[in-house]
This record gives sequence, C-alpha cells and structure tokens, in this order.
Amino acid sequence: MAMSFKVMSLTDAAADRIKRIIAEAEQPIAGVRVGVKNGGCAGMSYTMEYAEERRPGEDVVEDRGVRVFIDPKAVLFLLGTEMDFQTTKLASQFVFNNPNQTSACGCGESVAITPAAPEALQAVGA
Repeated sequence: MAMSFKVMSLTDAAADRIKRIIAEAEQPIAGVRVGVKNGGCAGMSYTMEYAEERRPGEDVVEDRGVRVFIDPKAVLFLLGTEMDFQTTKLASQFVFNNPNQTSACGCGESVAITPAAPEALQAVGA
C-alpha cells in the first residue's frame, strides 16, 4: 500500500491568503492550481490560477484548510516545496521555497529548477 505524501506544504500566511482569494472570487472555486512554465531570463516561472475542480492526473494538497492542485507536469519540479506569502515594503506575493531551485534571475520573476529524480517520488512513498 502506497503512503500518502504532500508534494508541497503551505505556511499559515499562504493558507490565509488563499482563503481570502477563495472568499473574494467572483465564481465558486475549489482552490488554486500551481504549476511551472518555461519562460523568463532564468528559464522557468511559477504559475498560479483559480481551480474550479480537480483535473485528471493532478495531485491535490490539502493543508491548513485549503486545497492546492498541482499540475502533473510540475510535480517533479515542486517536490518538497514550501509555499509562503510575504509582504514587504515593495510587494505582497507568494514565495516558493523550493529545494529543487538552482538559481533565480535578478528581478525574481523566473527561476532555474532541476526536477527531482523520479526515484524521489518512490522514496517519499508515492
């Protein structure tokens, strides 16, 4: 029997912000969808969007009272990531503390991520 594991976790600040996003959404949503896409000067960037429902093949992280849907193409890039929400003098934004991230561009808009080896999924009990 496979163990259950979380691809990523959330801080209290991230969960609180997602709860506010869900409460303020104009249409009913089940959570947020997180993924990665190619682009930016460092090679990849994180994506977030409203999720009305789970798509086939998606992992679902339920943490601190919210749901985060993980794009299946992003699982190996996000394995072990902690999602946070930070407010500074200049910006309020979600921040991904990702052990697979190898570098970031100077403006912070994109990152370089080395995907976790598929064996890592087996090691955590997938």
